[in-house]
Amino acid sequence: MKLPSCLFLLAALLAAQTETAPGRPRYEVRRAASRVVVDGKLDDAAWQAAQTIVFVFPWEFQTGAKQKTSARLLWDDRNLYVGYECEDADITAQFTERDDPTYRDDAVEIFLNPRPSQTDVYLGLEMNARGVLYDYVSVFSARYLFKRFQMQGVQLATYIDGTLNARGDHDKGWSLELAIPWENFEGLSGRPQPGAAWSATLNRWDGVEPARRLSMWLDPQDRRPNPHRPDRFGELVFTP
Repeated sequence: MKLPSCLFLLAALLAAQTETAPGRPRYEVRRAASRVVVDGKLDDAAWQAAQTIVFVFPWEFQTGAKQKTSARLLWDDRNLYVGYECEDADITAQFTERDDPTYRDDAVEIFLNPRPSQTDVYLGLEMNARGVLYDYVSVFSARYLFKRFQMQGVQLATYIDGTLNARGDHDKGWSLELAIPWENFEGLSGRPQPGAAWSATLNRWDGVEPARRLSMWLDPQDRRPNPHRPDRFGELVFTP
């Protein structure tokens, strides 16, 4: 698969750096023991072996409800799998087209850095409750976004337990499954071997302005709600 030349150029410009966040959280990405069917439900047997991340709420001044979000990750020879489960009493998602600003809806995100010796470049995937993907290459903590970068072969599905965009009723929540083929990381990394470590963070934007809240895997220690802090990403370790 041929990827945009910008990714190869960016990889060539990366200089080794010293990690600036010692003691950051570590997550073991376990190999899927059986097939993962991407249907949004996270009910395949393989998911039962995956550890669970529960998101935290770093900014108390935000006015949105504190609704629970959990995430799990798996891998196999073909893909990195990411699953989210989101409690949500009012599920809202208006954007419908690839690369729309899905972060303005009820949405989840993952930012991935396959080469954690640097913090200048990472890949961003932002997905709303409709299953619409916004993907890009981020440079220098999102000061520059290469939005025309398009991941290939990504599988994405959501399951909604409620009624989408029906204000005033009471929903239960939604879940999302994602499969990312390893070929999308060419230029920064290939398929990881057991023991390899990447850096990453996972986030959720929840609610409608002005009652809106950002929750995350870890606290980026920023005064404002900002997930784009690659120096504060956690560590993903791929296990057999």
